[in-house]
Amino acid sequence: MSLTRRTFLTSAAALAVARPGAAAPGPAVLEAREGMAQILPAEYPATAIWGYDGLTPGPEIRVLQGGRIERRLTNALPQPTAVHWHGIRIDNAMDGVPGLTQDAVAPGGSFDYAFVVPDAGTFWYHSHAASMEQVARGLHGPLIVEEAEAPEVDADHVLVLDDWRLDRDGALVEPMANFHDLSHAGRLGNVITVNGSVGHTVPAARHARLRLRLINAANARIQVLSLDGLEGWTVALDGMPLEVPQPVAGRFSLAPAQRIDLIVDVTADTEAFVVDHHPDGGYALITLPVSGTASAARRPTPAPLPPNPVRSVGHLDDALSVPVLMEGGAMGGMMGAMMNGGRMGMREMMRSGQFWALNGTVGLPQAPLVEAARGRTVRFDLINDTAFPHGMHVHGHHFREVQADGTLGPWRDTILVDAGARREVAMAADNPGDWLLHCHMLGHQTAGMKTWFRVA
Repeated sequence: MSLTRRTFLTSAAALAVARPGAAAPGPAVLEAREGMAQILPAEYPATAIWGYDGLTPGPEIRVLQGGRIERRLTNALPQPTAVHWHGIRIDNAMDGVPGLTQDAVAPGGSFDYAFVVPDAGTFWYHSHAASMEQVARGLHGPLIVEEAEAPEVDADHVLVLDDWRLDRDGALVEPMANFHDLSHAGRLGNVITVNGSVGHTVPAARHARLRLRLINAANARIQVLSLDGLEGWTVALDGMPLEVPQPVAGRFSLAPAQRIDLIVDVTADTEAFVVDHHPDGGYALITLPVSGTASAARRPTPAPLPPNPVRSVGHLDDALSVPVLMEGGAMGGMMGAMMNGGRMGMREMMRSGQFWALNGTVGLPQAPLVEAARGRTVRFDLINDTAFPHGMHVHGHHFREVQADGTLGPWRDTILVDAGARREVAMAADNPGDWLLHCHMLGHQTAGMKTWFRVA
């Protein structure tokens, strides 16, 4: 999904200003509806999906940093839905979380989203209503915010990674949730796609310099990747630039919802690859057939991207420290938790399809996990007392990991906490409102692993 005339015109229309005396145009429509997608090779049947404008991934939204996005969500689905603009430090009312920031949009209804994008980078949008099902059916799309001074590259490619659980006829395997998926690793697919289909190719020339924007839109799969025939540098994570580009050496991981921006030089003579690794081996997830030469010689290491205007973390010693204990799941040993205002045993929870808890509570509690004054530094101590990894996502903010030596890692909005591990993140709570904190393995969120915090 590199920048095309179509996506440029779509973005330009979103920023158009009405002529004097002309009727002001309404926001561009983003319709959630059923569609058909050729996910498998052409000899297989197409797959019935749900997508924005009937597409998966949905239309690429591309805008300049500081620009305004306006979209009218119309719901042509049989279920209520909403749009979350993942990674955007957004006005709380526009965050798209039913039950916390808005009511879900009923079938036949609509909702107008309008917000300014403060940060340049690679972001995405997806359903936050019945998200384990709706995202798995295809309701997601890329949101690209361009820098005023973009890096010099020969091409800019947006690559949305997803996985699908399909039967031999290309149909989604039903039901979309079962007790095993909810209590184990989540809904893992048997088909991995890039931009909605298998066998993705990106034509390239030798010594071409490419920007690869990788987005993991999968429900639960942690993507483990490497480069072959490409020399690359990581320049941004979760939309936020690194202070110094880091060489890509060996394998790197993307948890669900995470993004990585790479600048790569094509070093292969005939073919280069982005390789997807699994316990049973690796295969070419993306193939770059090489033809011709873009440059007579290699180019120097890319310069850092311009920093985004995110507020610094502040003094950690004065931070508000908040433990976040993850419990439950298969092989977890949790005996019960608070649910719907009362104490429930694990067997009662399971009958309701609930298997996970944060700080001893299943689902959204009545009171916030923490209430922080605006500007206060908050440290979340993420403790994974379960047998599975969890990709923890904070809405409305970016954070930095507090390393063992007290230094701070790169800015992120989603962090993978391995089974039995403990990781601490710190952020400036500078965006007022009620914000979600949850596991982005969407089956875990559906089955209880979510909470919220308030910035006063």
